[in-house]
Amino acid sequence: MQALDTQIKIAVVGAGAMGSGIAQVAAQAGHEVFLFDQSAEAVEKGKAGIAKQLQRRVDKGKMQQADADAIVNRVLPASQLSELAPAGLVIEAIVENLEIKQKVFGELEDICGDQVILATNTSSLSVTALGSSLKRPERLVGMHFFNPAPVMALVEVIHGLATDKQVAEQIHATASAWGKKPVFATSTPGFIVNRVARPFYAESLRLMLEQSADPATLDALLREAGNFRMGPFELTDLIGHDVNYAVTCSVFDSYYGDFRFQPSLIQKSLVDAGRLGRKSGQGFYSYAEGAERPEPATAKSYSSDEKHLIVEGDLGIAQGLVERCRETGLEVIEREGHGLLRFGQATLALTDGRMATERSVTDGLHNLVLFDLARDYRSATRLALATAEQTDIQATEDAIALLQMLGIQVSLIADAPGLVVMRTLAMLANEGADAVHQGVASAADVDLAMKAGLNYPEGPLAWSDQLGSGVIHQVLTHLQSSYNEDRYRPSLLLRRNTFAKTGFFTES
Repeated sequence: MQALDTQIKIAVVGAGAMGSGIAQVAAQAGHEVFLFDQSAEAVEKGKAGIAKQLQRRVDKGKMQQADADAIVNRVLPASQLSELAPAGLVIEAIVENLEIKQKVFGELEDICGDQVILATNTSSLSVTALGSSLKRPERLVGMHFFNPAPVMALVEVIHGLATDKQVAEQIHATASAWGKKPVFATSTPGFIVNRVARPFYAESLRLMLEQSADPATLDALLREAGNFRMGPFELTDLIGHDVNYAVTCSVFDSYYGDFRFQPSLIQKSLVDAGRLGRKSGQGFYSYAEGAERPEPATAKSYSSDEKHLIVEGDLGIAQGLVERCRETGLEVIEREGHGLLRFGQATLALTDGRMATERSVTDGLHNLVLFDLARDYRSATRLALATAEQTDIQATEDAIALLQMLGIQVSLIADAPGLVVMRTLAMLANEGADAVHQGVASAADVDLAMKAGLNYPEGPLAWSDQLGSGVIHQVLTHLQSSYNEDRYRPSLLLRRNTFAKTGFFTES
């Protein structure tokens, strides 16, 4: 399906930050764009904002002044909905209210004619419900941009129950022609990003609730070991806890109280206290002038005279640790086993979702120290460790000393099942797998959405494949056993892949 020709006029209803950003994107692609808002002042402000953004690019030498002026001139202020009649595509970016949006779309149907495509930028409302009152619901599609629209690459193209497939395909092609990375999704609560991303916040909030670690430490681990651009606490402070909590509650309610999406009492307390994050000056962190960010918990320095590292069996994804050990001059002795490292008094193993204390007893492992997942063990600068209750102090110190020899800072956390990065990835992959299993989106689109929409270092499904067949399923099974909660139930698709020895993109 071809994109809309640039000769086709676009209209944007709503001249706020999102609406004006969408107008800028369409104008940059070569379309004339009508920009409408009930407030003439908002339209004027929106167009001025576009000009200001483009002028910054000119000043930095990234754009010619003539090109910037041409883009601004293609944005045409509209004071009445009737002025949008020539538009072939109208994108709505107004208040998140079902009745108000339906009313506007109903008027646009009469104004713009039978062939107009109506698109909603809603992030939370059902496209199916929005179309239910229209005469031509097949012409309505979701076109969900992410803020700021000129910068963020992702566009979720949402088809409701009545949406014509060709309409969705043309909007997908158009978004691509506008320089975006579009993905298809069905109209279900949260679409892709707002559904699959819930565990990124939820698991660290749960770990904090259980006093496993503090926000600064959890943020640092997800950045420095997981390679996420921001940790969950600094990110929710940026988003605003009122907004993030409301989205979580909306998804939770929309899925009839499914405990995978259960809101956090900690975040509710922040909202109740008015500690909304950066915009209020206080969230998990203080944003008062001169306030300093707390430092993550970091183990003090230890040394060891041990010259040998024993590697038992295949370490899989964690093989990069062994490579770093060789580079430091440690003698690496390899022998058969079950994926363990032995250094001094310590027995180290990658978490499999069980608590160290439980695994030590169940597997008969003396002085067990579990380490967390890293996106790349060859470059990770911080790792979480957790020790069994039975583990000696000397073994703990040996494990810390080993990682410090490799240039890795250590955050020793409470004995939490699944630790931090592994647990977060497992839940992200599980939610992504369920979205695929339920026909919400393809595996490729789930991963693209999370990378393009949230700057994840890797799509959770591809990352799951990289760990090896069955690893994420095993972690989830152990988490479910540890908590005895439906929250951690593995997706049927993950379970099937495990027994089929296949992945989302690879075969074992």
